[in-house]
Amino acid sequence: QVQLVESGGGLVQAGGSLRLSCAASGRTTSRYRMAWFRQAPEKEREFVGVITWTGNRDYVDSVKGRFTISRDIAKNTVYLQMNTLKPEDTAVYYCAVGFSNFRNILTDARDYDFWGQGTQVIVSS
Repeated sequence: QVQLVESGGGLVQAGGSLRLSCAASGRTTSRYRMAWFRQAPEKEREFVGVITWTGNRDYVDSVKGRFTISRDIAKNTVYLQMNTLKPEDTAVYYCAVGFSNFRNILTDARDYDFWGQGTQVIVSS
């Protein structure tokens, strides 16, 4: 079992920045990849970005150049730095961890084994 706890969400004006954190506990001695997803009201959950065990990263096109994933392996924590935020970034943001194919960039929610409870991000115009 793995527990994921997100933090760092909040209300920010368009053009502002937020940094989300996702702290993992439990089965953290295994190799894994971690990703961020988001879900806006009345929309399906959307892939945002991923970092593999080997450090490769990928992002959905709408956030490339604005969002950056980083991690602190010693702390089992992954971060999502969000800059130049737009109202369309408003959503609940979830982190997720996957243990299979930990070297691969996978963007489907079904490839992830454990999820956090989510943190709300609201970007006002």
